[in-house]
Amino acid sequence: MSGNNKGKKSDKSGKGAEERTAGGSGNHGALSRRRLLGGVGATGAAGLVLGAAGGATGYAATRPEAPTALTSVGSTQVMFHGKHQPGITTPLQTRGHLLAFDLAPGGGRKEAVALMRRWSDVARRLMAGEPADGGAADGTAHDTGISLDAGPSSLTITFGFGHTFFDRTGLADRRPPGLDPLPPFSNDRIDPKHSDGDLWVQIGADDALVAFHALRAIQKEAARSTRVRWQMNGFNRTPGATARPMTARNLMGQIDGTGNPKPTDDDFDRRVFVPAGTGSGYEWLAGGSYAVVRRIRMLLDDWEKLPVERQEGVIGRRKKDGAPLSGGSETTPMDLDKAGPDGRLLIPDNAHSRISSPEKNSGAAMLRRPFSYHDGTAPDGTPDAGLLFICWQADPLRGFVPVQRKLDRGDALSPFLRHEASGLFAVPGGAAEGEYVGQRLLES
Repeated sequence: MSGNNKGKKSDKSGKGAEERTAGGSGNHGALSRRRLLGGVGATGAAGLVLGAAGGATGYAATRPEAPTALTSVGSTQVMFHGKHQPGITTPLQTRGHLLAFDLAPGGGRKEAVALMRRWSDVARRLMAGEPADGGAADGTAHDTGISLDAGPSSLTITFGFGHTFFDRTGLADRRPPGLDPLPPFSNDRIDPKHSDGDLWVQIGADDALVAFHALRAIQKEAARSTRVRWQMNGFNRTPGATARPMTARNLMGQIDGTGNPKPTDDDFDRRVFVPAGTGSGYEWLAGGSYAVVRRIRMLLDDWEKLPVERQEGVIGRRKKDGAPLSGGSETTPMDLDKAGPDGRLLIPDNAHSRISSPEKNSGAAMLRRPFSYHDGTAPDGTPDAGLLFICWQADPLRGFVPVQRKLDRGDALSPFLRHEASGLFAVPGGAAEGEYVGQRLLES
C-alpha cells in the first residue's frame, strides 16, 4: 500500500535521492556549508545527500531580526534542478498537498508553456527557501509571508501531465502509451470529479506552513489559466518523533513500505524511471516516471474490531515491528513456503504482503510514497481517513496494474479498503539549469 525506505546516500551518478543541503550558524546568520546534519530521520524512499549550500539558509535566516541558526529539519534543502524531479526519491515528508488542474476553456499549448515557466520559477525559489516572487531578501515584497521564519524544510514541488493534457495542447502524438487509462477494479468506488486532470502537482515539506505557502503560490500562478479540479491534503510522521529512523506506519497502525525498491538496488532505475532512448516522440519523458495516485479510504471502525493476531494475518507481518510472520526482523525476506506445526502456511495465502510481493507478480514492483489523510467524519459517522497512495514506476502496465489486479482477486485487506479517487500522470524528467519542467515536451 505505501512505501518508505531507510536512508541511503546517493552516488554522483544521480542514482538515488535528490541532492539535499543543510548547515549551521555562521557570520551574519548565514548557514555554514561545512556543518553536516545530525539526527534527521530519513524515513522516505532514499536518504540524505549533502550538496552545494545554495539557498539553504532560507530567506528567514537572512532577516536581521532572526539571526539564530535553523534546526536541521528547517534548513534541509532539496535541489530543484537535476536528472529527476524532486519528490520521487526524496524521503517522506511531514505534510503534503496533491492538486489537479484543468486548463481553462480556450487554453492550450501557449498557456501551458507560460504556466510551466511560472511554476518552475516559483518551485525553484521556494525550494531554496527564497520568496515566491523573488522579491527582497527579507520577504517584504509581494510574497504572502506564510512561511517567514522557516527555512526550506525539505520542500519539494513535482509536476505531471494527465491523459487529457495532450489533447488540450495539440500534443496527442507525444502522449506515451503508459498514460492509457487504468482498468477498473472491483473495489473501486471512484468519484470522477476528484480524479484525473490535465495537470498534477505534488507538494511535500517537513513543515505545514512551508507546504501551505507553496500551495498558495502554485494556486496563485495557475489562477489565470486553469481551474482547480481537485485537492487532497495529507501527512506523515514528523522527523525526529521516533528514537531512531523507522519505516512509516499507516492509519491502521501497520508498518508500511518495508518491501519498497531501494535506490541501492541494481534495478531501481529500471523499475522507477523511464530510460533514455525510448524514441517514437517520447524522449521528453526520459528520466521521468509515471505516478499513480489513489485516494484509498480505510474502514477503520471495522479494522479496529479485529484482534491484533487477526490483523497480522491479514497483512502477513507482525504489527509491533513489521517482521514477516515467517520469522526474523522487518527486513528479513519473507519465507512464503514456511508452515507452522499444524501444517498451515505462516503467511496466509491471502495475506496482503504475500499477494503484493514481487515474487508473486513476476517481479512487478513500484516505489510507493504515500501520505495519510483524515478529512473528518463521513455522513455515515465513520472516519473519513486513509491513504493518499502515490506510486512511481517506469511503466504502470508493469508496475501498478498487475499488482492491483492480483490484489483484486483475493487480498485479505481489500474488505477494509475503498478506492475513492484515481489519477495517472506522466511526470517529466528534472529540469536542467535554465530549463522549466516539461520544456522538452512543450517546445518539441
